[in-house]
Amino acid sequence: MSDQVGFALRGRNPDVLTCIANLSNDEVFTPPEFANRMLDTVAEAWAANHGGANLWADKTVRFLDPCTKSGVFLREITSRLAEGLKAEIPDLQERVDHIVTQQVFGIGITHLTSLLARRSVYCSKHANGEHSIAKSLNSNEGNIWFQRTEHSWGATKCKFCGAPRAIWDRKAELENYAYAFIHTDNIKARVAKLFGGEMQFDVIIGNPPYQMKGGAGGTSDSSIYHLFVEQARRLEPRYLSMVIPSRWMAGGRGLEDFRKEILGCRQIRTLVDYPNSAQVFPGVDLKSGVCYFLWSREYYGDCLVTLIRDDIAVGPTERKLDEYDIFIRDVRSTSILKKVLKMHEPSFQELLTGDTPFGLASNFTAFRRGDPDDGEVRIYSRSNAGRRTGAMKRSLIAKNTHLIDTWKVLVPKAGPGNSGGHVLPDMVLGKPSVAEPNSVCTQTWIVAGPLTSKKESEIVAGYIQTRFFRFLVSLRKISQDAMRGVYRWVPQQEWNQDWTDDVLYMKYGITKDEQEYIATMIRAMDECND
Repeated sequence: MSDQVGFALRGRNPDVLTCIANLSNDEVFTPPEFANRMLDTVAEAWAANHGGANLWADKTVRFLDPCTKSGVFLREITSRLAEGLKAEIPDLQERVDHIVTQQVFGIGITHLTSLLARRSVYCSKHANGEHSIAKSLNSNEGNIWFQRTEHSWGATKCKFCGAPRAIWDRKAELENYAYAFIHTDNIKARVAKLFGGEMQFDVIIGNPPYQMKGGAGGTSDSSIYHLFVEQARRLEPRYLSMVIPSRWMAGGRGLEDFRKEILGCRQIRTLVDYPNSAQVFPGVDLKSGVCYFLWSREYYGDCLVTLIRDDIAVGPTERKLDEYDIFIRDVRSTSILKKVLKMHEPSFQELLTGDTPFGLASNFTAFRRGDPDDGEVRIYSRSNAGRRTGAMKRSLIAKNTHLIDTWKVLVPKAGPGNSGGHVLPDMVLGKPSVAEPNSVCTQTWIVAGPLTSKKESEIVAGYIQTRFFRFLVSLRKISQDAMRGVYRWVPQQEWNQDWTDDVLYMKYGITKDEQEYIATMIRAMDECND
């Protein structure tokens, strides 16, 4: 037995893969403990479908990480197989050679991460080098492939990933982040070319890149993790497991079709959701949280869903993912929502404008301080110093002009603080304010109106501040911004009386236990600084 093989397969303490820094919030290294949790989920499903058989004792099973970074999934798979195949292949060197040549495959996302992954799996950046634990690999990269891939440019963007040409059409010595796995119309042919023959993978597992810089236009990034999920499914594995941002559940630019597909898919066997991404990736703040799922080719049925906040796990609970058009993360919320929806009342969403209600961006400054004169309107704006008011020409307003001369309520578009909903109890929304006739606002707010009087506006503003209102918003609000759509499940009321939580709980039959649950989720509005 070689010293190299012995070192490669025994536990490391400390594990170097727990110590390396992430490249960015979009290309996050998976902690070994979490990678093993995902592998356990795959192994449990395999045993359930194969009469209790041990996945790691099967020498015919093939694994692929199509977006390997640190190589942690491939390393842990190799380690498990090396233990599980002892009886089948007693000689350690023969066993290791079989595993790394026939069972474990990866596609690097950058040159740097491919070298890191090879060191993790082969103990050498050269798969066929003298220090490699593999003795039967003939190429430098082994079965962890990486070569620079080029984007397929249209006029301004890549047709596969949406990368803007102005940013990512770069010199050959610079990374262009054209990920090979998603830059093809025929992934089966691409994989056959990479690994030298037709390949059928039993298990595909990984942690894909999350966003493409500038992919949504301008400086806005676009999600790309769903492209890896969709491409992996085209390879028709037995099992697919990936860790991805949870934003897809209720939002995300360009994720509508993906969300509909996943929620309607009856082959998602397991879904584990972490609203606080730092629980999975220490030091990484993804406002939506993260989740991992297990898709099974042979499975058809309800999904076992678990929500994990700190040390509290809700579930696993069997759920139909497509009960609503978005996914409600906490099953305890569904009983409350059903009581509200059965009343069939008009939606509060119908009172609201969309983004940029009067066509004035948040950074709009073309106004003067002071009260409006003839031909002017009052403008409400916000700067780093806080809320500001001033006056501007009425003739400059071309959007939602019917709201200018009415009473209205300004609702902050972004929630207070930076928790994104993963720190509880949450505010969900900033404090609303009443705006008088002959007034407008910038993009900082969306507007509820038109309202008939100051009193009616105050009633509406009070309703928005209830825990009940903000709880219903929270079910659809998965990021810091609260656009018009997150108010869809909030019912309108008759605006002839004040609406308090006590009155609302009585109207909708919210039980004491449900009230206590809402209080754990939603903070009282008077604790919010304006």
